[in-house]
Amino acid sequence: MAFEIKVPGLATTVQDQGRNGYYSVGIPQSGSMDQYSAELGNALVGNTPKEAVLECTYLGPTLVTNEDALIAVTGAPVEVKVNGERRQQWSQLRLQAGDELSFGVIQGGTRYYICVQGGIDVPEVLGSRSTYLLGAFGGFLGRKLAAGDVVPVGSPSQKAVPHVGTVPESIRPVFEKEQIVRIVLGLYDHRLTETGLQNLLTGEWKVTPVADRMGLRYSGPGVEWKDRDQPFGAGSDPSNIVDAGYAVGSIQIPGGTQPIILHRDAVSGGGYAMVGTVVTADMDLVARAAPGTVTRFKAISQSDAIAARRELADNKTKAWELIGASR
Repeated sequence: MAFEIKVPGLATTVQDQGRNGYYSVGIPQSGSMDQYSAELGNALVGNTPKEAVLECTYLGPTLVTNEDALIAVTGAPVEVKVNGERRQQWSQLRLQAGDELSFGVIQGGTRYYICVQGGIDVPEVLGSRSTYLLGAFGGFLGRKLAAGDVVPVGSPSQKAVPHVGTVPESIRPVFEKEQIVRIVLGLYDHRLTETGLQNLLTGEWKVTPVADRMGLRYSGPGVEWKDRDQPFGAGSDPSNIVDAGYAVGSIQIPGGTQPIILHRDAVSGGGYAMVGTVVTADMDLVARAAPGTVTRFKAISQSDAIAARRELADNKTKAWELIGASR
């Protein structure tokens, strides 16, 4: 079974839960930006959480299936069409051989997911089918999909398909125009002045159009840095440091005023100070932010961040149970 790509969309790639264990050698985790949405789609079609999906950015593809297929479209709100007729998002959709799947204009957020029973069947690279565009490996030939591509689909597993055909609204993610993003301060928040730190934590920041899988840039009141003589090996900008490793979700402020949140395809180190890190539980939330989304950063403790991660894992398990799927 396969999907033939008629129109590729803006940036359609193959993603899964990510490529863990190689960040220390400069290879990012990649994977679906909005993991929760992708996993709910996999649950609907009877997959495991790890099956590969198609991640669509803003403008989705037009594709044709060569065999009958069970799919679901989750993530950012968008008009879903089968042979030109509108269908429901967040629901099981049965396609017949020759059916055409297409999409209208996205109505919020940035990314949505096409999940198919059996998963997208491309080769694993370093334990994952995710596309790493900068490294040009993984996914479908290491790149975005193009017109004429024929994307293989795997054989369905022996898992039963859930009888619940639609994800209940109570467990769907929301795509709001305002967000509160929880962060843990450090390693270099001590380099900010008191005013700079207050601006970071009390200011109103907006996502700019400069946002991709590597990171999201924000605009806002700016921050201030304490004066110091830059150490040997650091650049002249006050936000420069001698090179250090970046945690996934790191907030750096190149140029000294406007923050960037590093996301799934970000580099693993560099010479900008990290003033905080987005907690794991809020990385999907950040991924859902469209340009113009108003964001406020809330500092929490490391223990609270760990508790939030456990709560997220529990909520995912409960969501799968509510759908009637087994993880």
